[in-house]
Amino acid sequence: MAHVVVLGAGTGGMPAAYELREILGKGHDITVINERDYFQFIPSNPWIAVGWRTRADIIFPIEKYLGKKKIKFIASRCNKIDAEASSLHLDNGDVVSYDYLIIATGPKLFFDEVEGAGPHGGHTQSVCDVTHAEKAYEAYQKLLEKGSGHIVVGAMPAASCFGPAYEFAFILDADMRKRKVRDKFKMTYVTSEPYIGHLGLGGVGDSKGMLESELRNHHINWLTNAKTHKVEEGKMYVTEMTAKGEVEKEHEIAFDFAMMLPAFKGVDAVAAVEGLCNPRGFVIVDELHRSPKYKNIYSAGVCIAIPPLEPTPVATGMPKTGYMIESMVTSAVHNIADELAGKEPHTTGTWSTICLADFGDTGAAFVAIPQIPPRNMVWAKKGKWVHMAKIAFEKYFIRKMKKGSSEPFYEKSIMKMLGITRI
Repeated sequence: MAHVVVLGAGTGGMPAAYELREILGKGHDITVINERDYFQFIPSNPWIAVGWRTRADIIFPIEKYLGKKKIKFIASRCNKIDAEASSLHLDNGDVVSYDYLIIATGPKLFFDEVEGAGPHGGHTQSVCDVTHAEKAYEAYQKLLEKGSGHIVVGAMPAASCFGPAYEFAFILDADMRKRKVRDKFKMTYVTSEPYIGHLGLGGVGDSKGMLESELRNHHINWLTNAKTHKVEEGKMYVTEMTAKGEVEKEHEIAFDFAMMLPAFKGVDAVAAVEGLCNPRGFVIVDELHRSPKYKNIYSAGVCIAIPPLEPTPVATGMPKTGYMIESMVTSAVHNIADELAGKEPHTTGTWSTICLADFGDTGAAFVAIPQIPPRNMVWAKKGKWVHMAKIAFEKYFIRKMKKGSSEPFYEKSIMKMLGITRI
């Protein structure tokens, strides 16, 4: 009997645990370790930040639902991974040994890379965590009480997840229009992307034209190639770069509310393991999602290392979207199962992107197959149906996690809805 440990219980870790139980059956032990005792559906956080959702709508206790599948859960931070001894040292004092480890921690939100950034002691808001989104909602209420002002939304240098920034800008716009106060607020989108719609992917179809048009239609100005390097209360210091990486202009942007997505790094315990990660602390994996150095360690999700698509004047990372994470998890789980059965692991992930971006009362869907160009398929559409699909996605995914289902949501549901028969 083997012991498989999943470190992290987010949109990668929870499905990994359920799929492990389904594939391995009852003959092996599975343990999930997570710093918090609750699961949070992170894609809903932009709705939290405008009051369209509450914490209770998007979180649930992990142990209750894992327990129904006979999966052990430990709520504690991992302070150290001893990869040579195949053990984890936890903040609660426990030492957990494993035969196989799946690292699905997600990223460390590296607000410290920009002086004065972040919701805890800094001057910018975030939608990367439900608690951050609640703080953003409090700040938004104060802004509405003020009655007017300048709103800045965007992404810091080295950010790799741009979708939620676009989503939040449009959702905020939609909420203010519903309140009939949109005319009282100026909005500016400030991003490290070389152009609007780059998304860390070199664009998807005509995402540049589509998103520029949406920003114009919603009266949102923008600044690209933006290297934000300092934030003070009510002021953001940004260097605008040229395509050659030279300084174009220095900006001091006064704001009354700012939500800026941070750069990501690997979490401390993972980044500290010698030979496991790249310099940013992301786990290096092969096509099997296995560490080249530690053959009993697999990794999936935002915490793995994927090089940037291309050099850009301001650093931009490569996003890891839902379908990719789902595919990574399946690869890691099936390869562990093969090893336990004495077979050679062979399952690889699908490097494709399917993204539903909510704009408050409409939205855009992007498909890139594969994610890195040149591509076999590129598809981008917008409409109110995307907004409705995102709502359905939220309800389905949370229900699926509570039920303990390992059914591949993107493959069985989103692809069918978009009319995609094969990736």
